[in-house]
Amino acid sequence: MITARRLFAINVVAQCVIVVTGALVRLTGSGLGCPTWPECAEGSLVPTANQLEGVSKFIEFGNRLLTFALMIIVIACIVAALRTRPRRKILVVLSFSCLVGIALQAVIGGITVLTGLSPWAVTVHFLVSIALITVATALYEIAQRPEHALDQWTIRRELVPLSWACVIAALLVVVLGTLVTGSGPHAGDAAAFVRYPFDIRTIAWLHADVVIALCGCVIALVTSLKVLHAPQEQQRAAWGLLLLLLAQGFLGYTQFFTGVPEVLVAIHVAGACATWWLVLRLFVALRTAPEATVSAAANS
Repeated sequence: MITARRLFAINVVAQCVIVVTGALVRLTGSGLGCPTWPECAEGSLVPTANQLEGVSKFIEFGNRLLTFALMIIVIACIVAALRTRPRRKILVVLSFSCLVGIALQAVIGGITVLTGLSPWAVTVHFLVSIALITVATALYEIAQRPEHALDQWTIRRELVPLSWACVIAALLVVVLGTLVTGSGPHAGDAAAFVRYPFDIRTIAWLHADVVIALCGCVIALVTSLKVLHAPQEQQRAAWGLLLLLLAQGFLGYTQFFTGVPEVLVAIHVAGACATWWLVLRLFVALRTAPEATVSAAANS
């Protein structure tokens, strides 16, 4: 039997996976493979033989089906949260929030199709996914720690603003990343090439500048935690984030100077999800005493 903690972990992974598959839909030009919504073709919920979209219809329809798989996972999380003893209201609220978010995503996905893959709709679609990853991560992290374990910081007061700076800079990196994508060559469908009116070089370098600022914040945090002999969990979380940021930066520059190949973009999107997840993990680690995690693990 799958435990509640494992279900919550699966939910985090699934929320990230559907972002990557959504990117693959765009990168293969299959964004309008199902040109209507909620149907895939006029009068049919599934692809039809007489559709002109070819293999794109199966790619887009497959991504739509993944939404139902994700919904099943989230419903299982809701049941697990309700069955947790003692029941914790925050777990129930977070699990139900995931379900509401999926329903909202379905509506936004429909708007995206009906507006011919408007970059604004695509951006909102992605940012809601980031919000769902945030909620799913909070659900998992809170579940494996005792109640009130995250109520106060466990680091020196001087490091609190730096911790918040990492979160804010990371969020700004994600937002600017969507603007870069929305200004680049991958519109999602060759027949609906609608892009942001931003100069791709300018917005890409702005995105890179904020990444550099984020790296600076994380380096400062890594150094401070090392000097202060912070718990290993906190130091590992900070180092993990820094290494991934460096890898993402290298990948970002590589794809920019090689003409933004689809494979590298897909990997970069997956890395963006992992980066945001690690930012959240670090934030939680800095608010949790190591003994709280150990105690929760012993009681689970």
